[in-house]
Amino acid sequence: RITARVKAVSGNLMDVRIAGWAGDAADNHVGGLIEVGPSVTLTSYGEIMTVSAIVGSGKRGGVDMPWGSGPAYGHFGLDLTGPTGGVIRIDDIQIEDITSAFLRDMMDWVDVKDYGAIGDGITDDQPAFEAADAAANGRRVLVSAGTFYLADHVTFDNPVRFEGKVTMPAGKRLILSRNFDLPTYVNAFGNERLAVEKALQALLNYSDHESLDMGGLRVELDRPIDVHAVVGNKDTFEVRRVIRNGQFNVVAGTQWDTDVVTSDATYSVSAPKTLTNVANVANIPVGSLVTGNGVGREVYVRARNVGAQTLTLSQPLYDAVGTQTYTFKRFKYVLDFSGFTKMSRFVIDDVEFKCNGEASAVMLPPDGNLFHMRDCFVIKPKDRGVTSIGEGCQGLQLDRNQFMSNEQPMRAQDRTTIAFNVNKNDTKIRDNQAVKFAHFAVMGGSTHVITGNHWYQGDTEPNGIRQAGIVFTGINLVTSINGNYIDNSFIELTNEHDAQPDLGVEFTFGGLTIVGNNFISINVAPWFRWIVVKPYGSGHSVQGLHVIGNSFRALNGTVDRIEEADTTFAPLNFGLMRNVSFENNTFNNVTQWSMSPVTLEHNEVSNQQNWTLDFAPYLPFDGWARKVVSVVSEGQITSNTGGRVDAMPYTQKQIGPDKSQVRLNWPVPC
Repeated sequence: RITARVKAVSGNLMDVRIAGWAGDAADNHVGGLIEVGPSVTLTSYGEIMTVSAIVGSGKRGGVDMPWGSGPAYGHFGLDLTGPTGGVIRIDDIQIEDITSAFLRDMMDWVDVKDYGAIGDGITDDQPAFEAADAAANGRRVLVSAGTFYLADHVTFDNPVRFEGKVTMPAGKRLILSRNFDLPTYVNAFGNERLAVEKALQALLNYSDHESLDMGGLRVELDRPIDVHAVVGNKDTFEVRRVIRNGQFNVVAGTQWDTDVVTSDATYSVSAPKTLTNVANVANIPVGSLVTGNGVGREVYVRARNVGAQTLTLSQPLYDAVGTQTYTFKRFKYVLDFSGFTKMSRFVIDDVEFKCNGEASAVMLPPDGNLFHMRDCFVIKPKDRGVTSIGEGCQGLQLDRNQFMSNEQPMRAQDRTTIAFNVNKNDTKIRDNQAVKFAHFAVMGGSTHVITGNHWYQGDTEPNGIRQAGIVFTGINLVTSINGNYIDNSFIELTNEHDAQPDLGVEFTFGGLTIVGNNFISINVAPWFRWIVVKPYGSGHSVQGLHVIGNSFRALNGTVDRIEEADTTFAPLNFGLMRNVSFENNTFNNVTQWSMSPVTLEHNEVSNQQNWTLDFAPYLPFDGWARKVVSVVSEGQITSNTGGRVDAMPYTQKQIGPDKSQVRLNWPVPC
C-alpha cells in the first residue's frame, strides 16, 4: 500500500492520486496494467488529505492496481491532475506490506469467533454462527476450539468444520446443509448418541437431504432412540428418508430392560381390537406385547386411552371374552418409531444392529406404508428383530437382510425370539436369511410375496421338535412362497387373530401358492410336518392351496408325510375342501407321498362288479376323495366268462369310513 499526506497551500485546487510504473527484471516497462489509483480532489486550503492505493498480484477486493506476476519491481509517486497554477505540500510518502489485511479473504474458511462467538458454553453464540455462515459465501466455516451454546436453530448453508463443540436445547436443530453426515455431527456434539439424535432431527425437518450417511461409524448406544421424541415437532411424516452405512452397537444397561405390567381387562368380540376397563392402563406402554388366555402370537398395544381405561390392540383375540389378567411386555428397540401417529417411506440401508442379546432392533410406527429395510444385519436381538405394533407394516419391504438369533445354542422348542412380524398387506420379503429364531415371521394380512429367503431353525437334539418358520394368522392369504430354503421348520396356517374363529360368512383357509422351494429337515421325529393347517375354530376347510414343484428331504431320519391338519382346536371340514393341488414335488426319506390329483394304478385280482380304490395315503391332510377326473384301462377288461367288457364303469366318490375311497361300478363282474 502506497500512502501520501498532502494539503493545498494556494492557487487552484487539483486532484491527487497514487501512480506507479511497473518494471520487469530487464528494467523494461510492463504494459497493459493499471498504474494509477483512485483520485482525491482537494477541496480547501490547509486541510490534510490522505491519498492511498494498493498494488497486488491478484485482483482481490480492495486492490487498486492488480499487476499479476510479471513485474519485478515498481516506481511509485503521485499524479497531480486538474487545473494548473496551484501549490500543494506533500508531507511524506509511505510504502508498506498490507498482505495481513487480506489473509482472511485468501483463506478458504471463516472463524465463528471473528463474528462474535465466545465459546464459553454459556453465552448464546447462535447470532455469531449465523453471521459467520453469511460471510462465508461458499468458504468453509470453522468452529474453533471452545464450547458454543446455541439457543436457537442454526442452519449452515456453507461447509463447516468443528474443532470445538456445540450444545443446544433438545428442541433446537443444527442443520448442516453442505456436509450432512453423521461424522460431522459427531464432531459437532462430541457424543455419538446425541449426534445420531440431532442428525435424525435434521433429516426429518430439512428437505435438501433425503438420506443420512453414517459414514461407516459404529455408534455405542446405552438406551433406545425414540425417533419421534428426538424429532420433537412431527407426529406424521410421509416423505422418503434414508439412514445408511453404519452400525449401532448396544451397550448393556438397565435402560434396555423389558418393562412388564400385569392388569385385569375385559374383552368383547363386539370391539375385537379393544381391551376395556384396564385396571392400571397408565402404566402400560404403547408397543407392549400382550399375552394371556386366548391371545394369539404377536398381539401388541397399538394405542391407549388413559381416561377411558382402554387399550387398542394390533390384532383381535381368538378366545378371550370376559375379564382376565393379561401380561404386557414392552421390549426395548434400538430405533423406536412407535411415537409417530403415521410414518411412511422410511428406509434403513446397509446398517448393522448389534443387539448383543440386550435389545431388539426396530419398532415400526403404528401406521404408515412402504417402510424398507435392505442389506442390514440384525445380530442377536434379545426379543425381536423388526416389530409392527399396528399398520405401519403396510407394504413393508425386507430385502437381503441377515437375522442372526441370540438363541442359537438352545433347543428349537425353547426359543422365543422372532425375526419380524406384520399385521397388514402387500409385504415383499426377499432374499433374507434368518438363523435359529423361534419363528422367522408371524404374518397377518394378505397379498404377501415371499421369495428367495433362507430360514433355518434346527438343533442337535435327536428326534427334535421344530417350530413354525412362518406363521400366517389370516385365512384367505393371496400369497406366494416361491424359491425359498425352508430348513428345519414348517409353514403354519392359523386364524388365531380372529375374534370369532368359527367359520362364518367369510373366506376360509386358502389363496396360498407354495412353489419351487427346498424343504429340509435334520434329526427330526417322524411326525414332523413341513406344512400345517391349524384352525382355531370349527367349520374351516382349505380352498385354494397349491404346493407345486418343491423338494422335500429328510436327513438323519425319515418323515411320515409332508403335511397335516392340527386338530388341537378343531378339525377341518373335508366336505368343503376344493382346489387343493400337490403336484410335481420330489420326496426323499418321506414315507408317504402327498398328491392331489392322485393317479392310482389298480389291479383287481378276481372278477368283481364293484372295484374299490383307496386314495387315503396320498390325499393331503387325510382329506376326502371328492372328485374323479378320469378312468383309463390299460389293456382289455374281461368278464368272468372271458369276454371283453366294452362298457365304462360309473364312479362313486367319498366311499368308506374316511370317505377316501372311490368305487368303480361295472355292469358285470370283471
